[in-house]
Amino acid sequence: MYSKVTTGAISGIESLIATVEVDASTGMPGFEMVGLLNHEVREARERVKVALKNTEVEIPPVKITVSISPADIRKEGTVFDLPVAVGIMVSLGLIPEDYIADTLIIGELGLDGEIKAVKGVLPIVKTAKEYGCKRCILPQKNVHEGAIVEDIEIIGVTSLAQTLTYLNKSEEQKAVYIPPAKRTEMTERKKAQELDFSDINGQTAVKRAVEIAAAGFHHMLMVGPPGSGKTMIAKRIPTILPELTLEESLEVSTIYSVAGMLEEQEALMTQRSFLSPHHTISEQALAGGGRIPKPGVISLAHRGVLFLDELPEFKRNALEILRQPLEDKKIHIARTNGSFIYPADFMLVAAMNPCPCGFFPDRNKCTCSENEVKRYLRRISGPILDRIDVTVEAPRVDIGQLSAEVKNESSADIKRRVMQARRRQERRYANTAYRFNAELRSGDIKKYCPLGSAQQDLMELVFKRMDLSARAYHKVIKVARTIADIDDSEKITEEHISEAICYRMTDGKYWSRQAE
Repeated sequence: MYSKVTTGAISGIESLIATVEVDASTGMPGFEMVGLLNHEVREARERVKVALKNTEVEIPPVKITVSISPADIRKEGTVFDLPVAVGIMVSLGLIPEDYIADTLIIGELGLDGEIKAVKGVLPIVKTAKEYGCKRCILPQKNVHEGAIVEDIEIIGVTSLAQTLTYLNKSEEQKAVYIPPAKRTEMTERKKAQELDFSDINGQTAVKRAVEIAAAGFHHMLMVGPPGSGKTMIAKRIPTILPELTLEESLEVSTIYSVAGMLEEQEALMTQRSFLSPHHTISEQALAGGGRIPKPGVISLAHRGVLFLDELPEFKRNALEILRQPLEDKKIHIARTNGSFIYPADFMLVAAMNPCPCGFFPDRNKCTCSENEVKRYLRRISGPILDRIDVTVEAPRVDIGQLSAEVKNESSADIKRRVMQARRRQERRYANTAYRFNAELRSGDIKKYCPLGSAQQDLMELVFKRMDLSARAYHKVIKVARTIADIDDSEKITEEHISEAICYRMTDGKYWSRQAE
């Protein structure tokens, strides 16, 4: 007897509908699986046979052939175990074929018939809804994830026996036996200790630069000696960024679902990610990919903050990987079994010491030679520096600032100004592909960032004296536009341009020495 079961699969970060076809016929007993299957999918044959035996489902001596289509896409993972088992039971007449109509089934089987959690449930359920499925049967541990998608029944099962019982019931009995999971409220990751900018004394200039970067979603670099608070400030940046919209939450949750990093009770990512990889991270871990392609740190930071501490200590090749996603907001991964595109729209925040010992140019403390300083700074290429909008020095904090009893601005205070600037940008870029000033392309700079004659003269003077590249020139204007938005100003003034220029002068202070 022939049967067909609808299931889902993950290809890169995209999901697709797959079909498990099962034929049980007379002939030499056997169990074959075809359809461009990876080894873990082929291993489903043994898991399914033993799970069916332990569920007291007897397989007669027949020839079983399983085909998983589309056959031109490699199948990976363990999501096919349960649909293969259900397909066999339908072929053996244990489940009426019409009882699985409009139903998508996924799940991994244990040898005792237990149904285990799988990765990528959220994108698969979203695709199932678009495909026209009315119901999804998936592991109980994944129901919170699947229930995020509205207008489709989510049925969580714990064992193969429970699945068999459920599928054999009428529609009225099914609703009572296992009620569909309800869409859960958005949950948040609770932090042991809430971070806030009010904890930071001093570093007024750095906090101002962070506010500007957050308002326009600009990439930034902090340069300063050890202990100056660079990491403390970076960790608090998510507290002044706007909350994720529902659409953004679904995007980020999909990435974490494919990576298998959604917690069981965390149905939806509602806080912006803050990723801080160690400088020993490999290029593959940063960009993503691997034999079974999955998102890397760059994609996990999508819609959030990617913090690179001790920037020059990262491998040169790893840093160069950032060039494409910083420009295109996505990253391409090419492997022998296909080419994949992962989203990578993040805010890059980097921190570094000015030299190996960290105290340059204070010659009373710095023990590095001129050549050592140059070699250290040269680890960061010009193209990477060009893609950073805001560079600021974080000087050492003195004891007076640390012990002073002052009321610092809270994250809520800074966030109000950031939101004001974001609302201005939202109105300005309505009905366009842009969302933030940092995204403006050179062809639209004049349209959205017009300069008066005095401001244009100032920019021409700066361009010549600072020997700016075309990209750096445009970034100064975009940062000035953000500063004007924070000041609630429609026009970009000379004061706004002058402040924006200050965030490029640090580049010249350190990296111009390489030419000496």
